Amino acid sequence: MTHAQLVERAVRWLRAYRCGVVLSEQACVSGEMPDAIGWKRANHSVLVECKVTRADFLADRAKPFRQKPEQGVGSERFYLTPPSLVKVEELPAGWGLLEYQRGRIERVQASAKNLRTATGFRYEMNLLLASLRRVEVRIEPQSITDFLKWKNRMAEYNRGTLPEGLEAAEEELNVFLEPEVPC
Repeated sequence: MTHAQLVERAVRWLRAYRCGVVLSEQACVSGEMPDAIGWKRANHSVLVECKVTRADFLADRAKPFRQKPEQGVGSERFYLTPPSLVKVEELPAGWGLLEYQRGRIERVQASAKNLRTATGFRYEMNLLLASLRRVEVRIEPQSITDFLKWKNRMAEYNRGTLPEGLEAAEEELNVFLEPEVPC
């Protein structure tokens, strides 16, 4: 199993864990580059760090945002590894452990749900904004706002009807626009 394959599995797991927005391997200003991070309702974030070797897991401990966990991202934090790579007692305080075995991700240890601090939240916002900027650069000369309104233009071109398979923006399922509920 390669690191890239494990990251791909982490992204799928986050979607199954009901994260509506998921990013992988995107950098933020703190220097942290989460292998996979997703967001649920109420801005609750879930970080998954993928480790395929013991050396990589041990090296991860020396990173500044691991030495000072208050600078890290993720309300919940997990390591995802092959079976038996990491022992539960080796995990940083509050971290969970996921193992990829027999084609499935098994939760060995749950994560605490309150690991993110105000500093971590700011770093997550930086990560999201930097990612949105990358999107904006790729869709120029359109703005993100214009890009998000493309369905309206599609309906206009199609005599008031959206093409088959598309839903109007107000009919799209978007949990981030619903009232907040506690996690």
